[in-house]
Amino acid sequence: MGDKRTTVEEIVGELRPGMTVGIGGWGSRRKPMAVVRAICRSGLDDLTVVAYGGPDVGLLCATGQAKKVVCSFVTLDSVALDPHWRAARQQGRVEVMEIDEGMFFLGLQAAAWRVPFLPTRAGLGSDVLAVNPDLRTVRSPYAEGPFAEAADAGAELVAMPALRLDVAIVHANRADQAGNAQFLGPDPYFDDLFLGAAARRFVTAEAVVARGTLSDHGPLSSVSVHRLLTDGVAEVPRGAHFTACPPDYGRDEAFQQEYAAAAADGDAWAAFRRRYIDVDEAGYQRAVAERQGAAR
Repeated sequence: MGDKRTTVEEIVGELRPGMTVGIGGWGSRRKPMAVVRAICRSGLDDLTVVAYGGPDVGLLCATGQAKKVVCSFVTLDSVALDPHWRAARQQGRVEVMEIDEGMFFLGLQAAAWRVPFLPTRAGLGSDVLAVNPDLRTVRSPYAEGPFAEAADAGAELVAMPALRLDVAIVHANRADQAGNAQFLGPDPYFDDLFLGAAARRFVTAEAVVARGTLSDHGPLSSVSVHRLLTDGVAEVPRGAHFTACPPDYGRDEAFQQEYAAAAADGDAWAAFRRRYIDVDEAGYQRAVAERQGAAR
């Protein structure tokens, strides 16, 4: 087993304009924000961002680097809609493929299984097909014969296309040097599917530990990403901030409120960006610590 340790800068260095980038996590929970901030500082543009969206999508819309977003929502959880996402949608600054959460899951699964689509009832009877005219429906090829009853006699189904990714990036609580990743919080979300759907796969983690020691941090059932699903792992303490990464830390609600409020005013956003985005990760963490100290 090789040593897959890398850095945030090396991960972003593999990205190219025009790529389709999958970002793990869910809403404002366990997002690989250190990588997102590094992308914001880069010259990358024309990106297609695929995510159960949160501030990752909001930031890349605010910087104009997201050309297209594939999502089922973009929320901050305690704030219903990311305000940068709302502005980008209302102003027509971003292309969008917005689909049902289950369809999104099946798109990742299809890509991970290397099949062109998976059938589903999700989306039928809704405007999902109307707002996504490129989606197609199919009927079971088993409408007749011995499998007809099991196949529901040729029912119409949505053919959810595979969401193939050039790169996927997720954030874990722990990873080992070989690329296995561990999620200690209550929900692993779909990070393994993001990695399985991608050509290049990266994990950032609160800590990267020696091979064979992940069981010291939690049960083996919490190691849901196998080393064959990863090309690199980077140790980034508090790398998901300001989103939640339990049990290591919760969401920084005060910081999130500052982020959301800054979206309403151009000068406030410019100041927020100078302080928290246009600095390296160490500078970001110092600024957050200073902010928290001033608030006490």
